[in-house]
Amino acid sequence: MKEFLQINTNDNVLIALKDLSKGSILQLEDRELELSNDIPRGHKIAMNDMETGADIIKYGFPIGHLTTAVKKGDWVHTHNTKTNLEGVKDYHYVPQFLDNPYTKEERTFKGYKRKNGYVGIRNELWIVPTVGCVNGIAEQIIKIFQSEVGDIAPFDNIQVLNHNYGCSQLGDDHANTRTILGNAVKHPNAGGILVLGLGCENNSVNEFRDSLGHYDEERVKFLTSQDVSNEMEEGVKLLHEIYQKAKGDHREEVSISELKIGLKCGGSDGFSGITANPLLGRLSDYLTAQNGTTVLTEVPEMFGAETLLMERAQNEEVFHKTVNLINDFKQYFIEHKQPIYENPSPGNKDGGITTLEDKSLGCTQKAGTSVVTDVLKYGERLTTKGLNLLSSPGNDLVASTALGAAGCQMVLFTTGRGTPFGSFIPTMKISTNTPLYENKKHWIDFNAGSLIEGQPEEDLLENFIEYIIKVADGELLNHEKNNFREIAIFKSGVTL
Repeated sequence: MKEFLQINTNDNVLIALKDLSKGSILQLEDRELELSNDIPRGHKIAMNDMETGADIIKYGFPIGHLTTAVKKGDWVHTHNTKTNLEGVKDYHYVPQFLDNPYTKEERTFKGYKRKNGYVGIRNELWIVPTVGCVNGIAEQIIKIFQSEVGDIAPFDNIQVLNHNYGCSQLGDDHANTRTILGNAVKHPNAGGILVLGLGCENNSVNEFRDSLGHYDEERVKFLTSQDVSNEMEEGVKLLHEIYQKAKGDHREEVSISELKIGLKCGGSDGFSGITANPLLGRLSDYLTAQNGTTVLTEVPEMFGAETLLMERAQNEEVFHKTVNLINDFKQYFIEHKQPIYENPSPGNKDGGITTLEDKSLGCTQKAGTSVVTDVLKYGERLTTKGLNLLSSPGNDLVASTALGAAGCQMVLFTTGRGTPFGSFIPTMKISTNTPLYENKKHWIDFNAGSLIEGQPEEDLLENFIEYIIKVADGELLNHEKNNFREIAIFKSGVTL
């Protein structure tokens, strides 16, 4: 295994591929480099002497500037580097498109065709509470129902989409709760839904039903607990009605073009932009070549790399929507009197991420090189195939929930630190390094760390595509086996 990597020929830092000791000699093409410090795996090493104020170049772009002079072989990190980002920028549309390196293939997966034309990769039975007050009732209804039917097939799983909201909310928060829950009700991974309310919440069952528009009345039922004498008995009865309608459900061969996949990262390290995120980028390019759909979110983690997405906007309309996506989120920070360009989390820093630009340039690699076809506001659903951008914060649970609410059947989640969570849709964990995969096999589903151990990119991509199809066919991910399923709804205002 190599000891270090220069990602781009224009970079002035190397990336340590393993822990390196002070005094170690690195053999570059034209010279030797002696390390002045111990360098942790994933961290940066100065290739040359550099003065205070000099830009640090990684991925071929500046990721910040030095706050003190460094010598070649020095450790470059948060102790001597600061972001270049400040203020709100003006943007101009200067399109730069690349040819997609992949061609269309006739691949399929086995999914569930719904009446509205959408395709699910799971057939689950969900109880969707309109308000957090009835979470416990929903759990009891499920227990009674399961005890009565035993085997819930053809459903793969039954769960409550627990949340804490639906009442005492105003304005955008109230709208967000209703929208995200409404999108969940119409999600193709659900073969049946019981919408369960209390009766006095502002997200009332009747108003919630009216907000849904068209829905499958045989598969979506409603119950207001205060309107009946025994809400558990009535809830179980409605689940039985849905269960009877679902007995004929089965998987059918459908084109891979029907896949809608969310792209997310969390707990990044210095390998995220070298292994797992570029793998997702190649997958995104491959899937869009099949007329499929991918969605990139985490707007704050686009800051510093946003122009790379803007120049790939399909047209000026999409460009301006991208500008609004970025500036609206910056304004959100400003309104709450928070710094726009806050450094990455402690875990990110420990893993080798130094500045927000460093994080963002690695993060946006998940989008590959494809054209950006549309930009969605938080809570909007997908209408356009190809690469989409979605407004959401970087928070893992909130962003993954937003991807599911937009219509993604699956989230691909890269991580260099590891996390056990799962969203209400299949959430595949892809490790950036092999030690994490070996240590947390009950969390991690796929290892991209083999890229720095010599596995060819296209071989790994083929293995990745085959695994994604298996998951779409019904193979369970670790969080599903562990029954870790969560939703989280974006909140920004007051609570009454």
